[in-house]
Amino acid sequence: MSMEINNTYSGYAVANDTGATQTKACSKVEADNRSYSNVAEYTQYLQQKYSYMNTGTTSMQGVPTTVSVSGAFLKKCMNDPEKAKYLEENLKAIPDCMKSLVNYTRTMPGSPVMTYSSYTIDENGNITWMGGCTNDPDGKIARENAKRKAEEKKAAEEKTAKKRAEKKAEEEIAAERRIEKQAAKREAAGRITEGRNAGEYIVTITGTNMKNIMRSVTARVSGIPTSSTSGFDIKA
Repeated sequence: MSMEINNTYSGYAVANDTGATQTKACSKVEADNRSYSNVAEYTQYLQQKYSYMNTGTTSMQGVPTTVSVSGAFLKKCMNDPEKAKYLEENLKAIPDCMKSLVNYTRTMPGSPVMTYSSYTIDENGNITWMGGCTNDPDGKIARENAKRKAEEKKAAEEKTAKKRAEKKAEEEIAAERRIEKQAAKREAAGRITEGRNAGEYIVTITGTNMKNIMRSVTARVSGIPTSSTSGFDIKA
């Protein structure tokens, strides 16, 4: 199971033992009285103190973490000592925040592991934190679930294939029986018609099996009145 959390705040926040969020006083940072000619120069100064700022992903407490500060806010901080102090206080606090977050997640049910963390400071100085955690850091649960689903799918497909094969076999047997019945009917089919002369009969039997034909002939002949059988012809 994975979880993603978003939070936007000024200053910085940590979770207390009850899971609530409380504001923590930022560490004191001396005001920087130097002046900078451009944002790039100011950024370089901050990165010398806070190497994780605007440098991509870094590891904090073993968690991939990014810290991004808006260029617009950096420009404001260059010309506003109070904003500059606010920025540095929060940048300095981030490692402690991460330590508190990691320790807190370990006390949660299932002891989830943090998978990533990001801090973003927008053009107005608002800080947004986003992070994720999982109860399956090595992917074992996911692999087991995938294996189980694959086995269930395979079993379902095999069951469906078996039903199709059984239905096909039943249809083939039914077709063979129909053919046999039709053949038997043809072999037994016949008609008795009165001939041109009184007492003359013509018996016609059609079939593919001589024994069946002869049985049919016998049956047909036996059905003709005895008094009328003198001189009749049998045609098969």
